[in-house]
Amino acid sequence: MNNDKVNLSSVERIKTSSNGLRGSLKESLADNFTGAIREDDQTLIKFHGMYQQDDRDRREERVSKKLEWLYSYMIRLRLPGGFLTPEQWVGLNEIAEDHSTGTIKVTTRQTIQLHGILKSHLKPTIQAFNLQHLDSIAACGDVNRNVTCTANPSESPLHKEAYELAGKISEMCLPKTQSYYDIWIDDELLIDRKAEEDPLYQDRYLPRKLKIGIAVPPNNDVDVFINDIALIAIIENDKIVGYNIAAGGGLGATHGNETTYARLASILGFVDTEEKVLKAVYEIITVQRDFGNRSDRKLSRLKYTIDKLGIEQYRTEVEKRTGFSFEPAREFKFEQRKDRYGWTQNHEGKYFYTIFVEHGRILNTSEYPLKSGLLKIAQTGKVNFRFTCNQNLILADIDEKDKSDIENILTEFGISDYTNGASALRKNSVACVALNTCSLALAEAQRYLPSLVTKIEPILEKYALLEEDITIRMTGCPNGCGRSPNAEIGFVGTAYGKYNLHIGGDRLGMRLNTKFKENIGEEEILETLDKLFEKYVKDRHGEESFGDFSYRYLQTIT
Repeated sequence: MNNDKVNLSSVERIKTSSNGLRGSLKESLADNFTGAIREDDQTLIKFHGMYQQDDRDRREERVSKKLEWLYSYMIRLRLPGGFLTPEQWVGLNEIAEDHSTGTIKVTTRQTIQLHGILKSHLKPTIQAFNLQHLDSIAACGDVNRNVTCTANPSESPLHKEAYELAGKISEMCLPKTQSYYDIWIDDELLIDRKAEEDPLYQDRYLPRKLKIGIAVPPNNDVDVFINDIALIAIIENDKIVGYNIAAGGGLGATHGNETTYARLASILGFVDTEEKVLKAVYEIITVQRDFGNRSDRKLSRLKYTIDKLGIEQYRTEVEKRTGFSFEPAREFKFEQRKDRYGWTQNHEGKYFYTIFVEHGRILNTSEYPLKSGLLKIAQTGKVNFRFTCNQNLILADIDEKDKSDIENILTEFGISDYTNGASALRKNSVACVALNTCSLALAEAQRYLPSLVTKIEPILEKYALLEEDITIRMTGCPNGCGRSPNAEIGFVGTAYGKYNLHIGGDRLGMRLNTKFKENIGEEEILETLDKLFEKYVKDRHGEESFGDFSYRYLQTIT
């Protein structure tokens, strides 16, 4: 066990001295002389599902006028498995209008973010969410993040079981502190020390964030192996007989720091009951709590703990704590890693419509009033809303008698036309928020990738590849929020207008890509892709995917 407390990072001190994640947040919120909160509280507010940000487009202007930066906050909901009722969607729409920029952002972890919330609006926003039976507890911070699972119930009759497991894991991994309610809901200091004793997180919490995903083969739509803990359902005779459990995924890295890297999770083994799944997840977390690096946050994710200890030692430690051994991993097969756009039907006869939402941005434009269309759909009360890890939205659980009503609204607001008209490349694209609000961003992502895809599409058309399901992802920095290291084509921002180009990832999410060109701009990106697509068409083996071809190509030039 790592008992070294000499070189702890400053964040460790903030956590342990925070009085159950309370810190001085109440005092920070009461300070009307600044839009920011106190420095230590900027760490603690993450545990409440928020980040302090500022409008980086306006920094220079604000400084020239001797004004402080235009601070605002992002709030992220905790939605295990990514589900909202129509009533909650109506409430969310109203909250977004009243307190944020108005844009509803679907994230790569199956939940919702609102941006641009001013400090004075934080409590009203959280309280409005509370009235909708929604919260943002532990949506950020050094704890388990939102638990993801296969999104579309029409994918498998077993979806419900995986979705319910996601909720149980989320509940098990919630911090015990009641600080969220003290600060944001009740406005009273109600500390029951005994009730707040937390055997999982103690007062240290985790060394860094931890992510959990559940996949139901044959669709790896959750990108399961990028998670710290990955659960793959094993299906025999149309039943889930258990789960393969993997650990150690994570895509973040730091430019110029070779000790940091992206990594896919390694399979520990198979367990055959839900009770064992929950116990294994719990103890994987406790091992990370006790052995993870608390000195260097760049090396504090579970992947580094596993690589330091070795997978065998890590598995042995987990087994010692669970009281049972993992069985050998069972066979499984992924056949795709994408969302099924348009209409599908599940085994119960319910209908589902998956809408393409480019990079998860739900808003109205003069050409495309998506947000208004979704509000009208929600107001019918005839659909539930589910989110995918590819930043899309599923209109769910629609009765056959209501299908035509929903279809008419989809047509009225141009939603079905937009979904049907998007190219395969665009539908397989993912981008993180990046500029203008992310403080870590070095380059654009969600504001730029749509226009880059528009310029790539004619090249694909030239080589008759326009309907090829090539995955393309972009992040504004190397932290991996847009999952670019696990794409066939990945862009990682290095500076404004500059990116590292990565190729060679596989289409199913089982192999990371490799850096091919460094620090290049748009002109070189398009020239490079043109040459690669030309070679792909000329030299591909049968139905070989672009990722497999480019991986093979990389072997020939290195």
